[in-house]
Amino acid sequence: MLDNLQPSPPDALLALIKLYAADSRTDKIDLGVGVYRDNDGNTPVFAAIKAAEQRLVDHQPSKSYLGPEGDMAMVNGLLPHILGDVNNTIKIDGLQTPGGTGAVRLAADTLYAAGARRIWLGTPSWPNHAPIFKAAQMEVLTYSHMDVATQSLDWDALLAALDSAQTGDVVLLHGCCHNPTGVDYSAEQWAHICAVMAQKQLFPLVDFAYHGLGQGFDADSAGLKTVLAHLPEVMIAYSCDKNFGMYRDRVGALYAVVQDQNVLTDVKSNMASLARANWSMPPDHGGAAVRIILEDAALTSMWRDEAEAMRLRMRKVRDMLAAAGQAGSVDFRPLATQNGMFSMLPLNKDQILALRNDHGVYMAGSGRINVAGLSESNIGKFVEAVGVVSG
Repeated sequence: MLDNLQPSPPDALLALIKLYAADSRTDKIDLGVGVYRDNDGNTPVFAAIKAAEQRLVDHQPSKSYLGPEGDMAMVNGLLPHILGDVNNTIKIDGLQTPGGTGAVRLAADTLYAAGARRIWLGTPSWPNHAPIFKAAQMEVLTYSHMDVATQSLDWDALLAALDSAQTGDVVLLHGCCHNPTGVDYSAEQWAHICAVMAQKQLFPLVDFAYHGLGQGFDADSAGLKTVLAHLPEVMIAYSCDKNFGMYRDRVGALYAVVQDQNVLTDVKSNMASLARANWSMPPDHGGAAVRIILEDAALTSMWRDEAEAMRLRMRKVRDMLAAAGQAGSVDFRPLATQNGMFSMLPLNKDQILALRNDHGVYMAGSGRINVAGLSESNIGKFVEAVGVVSG
């Protein structure tokens, strides 16, 4: 039976990690791996998480099953931070998932069960988006999210896609800090998108994976709040992996917003049933640590301060890149207007290969860079190398 399988192509980013590890140059730069790094190149564990985990060690009474809904105190505890006062005016429920990836997959399965068959996806997007929706048997239709050459939003392509969409189609929206481009919508653009979606009866799935790392927690929620104000049904795939620094613990949540409480109850039961079939129960340790933080005002303040420090460091890197201006054919100035961990540079594959071979700069073949991989000590080398290969 297994002889029938054909080899899957290797994951390009995982291959890049191995190449970087094998490089003996002491001044090499890793801009490929999509995790936060501090100024020393480390991915630290939050002090708030360490404190919460210690409480788990000291006081956790059991490791028995929680059920497919996971830690509902964690799921509900996140809502005031995601939605603010809006949380008290809408009908919303959710459950815990294995990271934001699990939330997106569970959303796809639930929407398919509800009758959705097509989803619109702006490209470039997170590379795992399309495979997830295809695995859930949905047809993926794409449009251009960004013109990489001009580093600008492809607004006309988005409007054309919405015009082509049919009633009942799903539209994936990045809540903030677009992965991989960093190009987000303005308040006016959010309002326009939502008005068109409401008129055409399209369903919004908001992927909210980098909350707090763009303009701050409250500002980053503005687009989502606009969606909630315009559209009667919404699903929100949320990740704690980035803004709590819990990558390997896989902490996320999927939320559904509807107008009728009876419908919401039915949606929640379907989500729980599908979760049971996918992973049975979500992993508890990370979710429990997040819950402990959210239940303690001092730990909550510590967590938000640590996330804000991450955001400010990445904002500083963007400002430093913008101050460098032009390097060869690459204009770094637009990066100051983008948000979050990622940007996509207008470099071709030969130029990206030259950066790696000649300068020890490792980045994805798409041109995506993780700005958190840059610091005051290496940003000059990076800009100079880009100027050499693109000049």
